[in-house]
Amino acid sequence: MKAIVCKEFGPPEKLVFEELPSPKPGPDEVRIQVEAAGMNFPDVLIIQDLYQFKGKPPFTPGAEVSGRIVEIGERVKQWQPGDRVAALCMQGAFAEEVVAPAVACVPVPNEMSASVAAGFHLLRDDLVFLGQR
Repeated sequence: MKAIVCKEFGPPEKLVFEELPSPKPGPDEVRIQVEAAGMNFPDVLIIQDLYQFKGKPPFTPGAEVSGRIVEIGERVKQWQPGDRVAALCMQGAFAEEVVAPAVACVPVPNEMSASVAAGFHLLRDDLVFLGQR
């Protein structure tokens, strides 16, 4: 899979585009095929080592993601491959695939675009607003 990688701290110009192996989900995680990823000011700070959450190079930045689940961990019961979700994953969203905790995922309504879903910060209580509860 293709990914944007921070190999050393610095400005966005230091990021590189590389081919990486697909991540494998742990027992309580899901692997998501990324349709969209949010880009935020903290992402720019993290790659410069200027944010409270620290990355350790090499890492793929990006915390907000939306897409379809392609694989689930052995203990995941609430999701299935093919489910459309948004997640907050802290790192890894700037890639074709990302692993996220299953509990950090929320369903995305069909009428919501992937780009809106990725940046929506869907929290479980927000699903009442979206009519998904």
